Amino acid sequence: MSQDADHDFFDRAYEHLRVANEQLTGVPQGQVSASMMYACARFNAWVSATNRDSAKDLKGAYGETIEYFVAQYRKMLVTNLDDFVAHFAEYMEPGAARKS
Repeated sequence: MSQDADHDFFDRAYEHLRVANEQLTGVPQGQVSASMMYACARFNAWVSATNRDSAKDLKGAYGETIEYFVAQYRKMLVTNLDDFVAHFAEYMEPGAARKS
């Protein structure tokens, strides 16, 4: 998890998941996932741009920016996969809502 997490971190994250779960009606999970990843990438590109003085400065920071976001995503994905492994029966039991 990012070092910038605050006490509302999970509330915001769960709100994004709520919206994604609502979008599952009649749409394959993969399409919702792809849209969510695009939105995250778009927002993070914007955040990165707001911290730079020029397009040249932003371009010069590509490597460090990409490495930062990829490393953060990897940590969060590993943490959540570990959680699903540990609680698989509870989260995926027959009859349980198939939502994140």
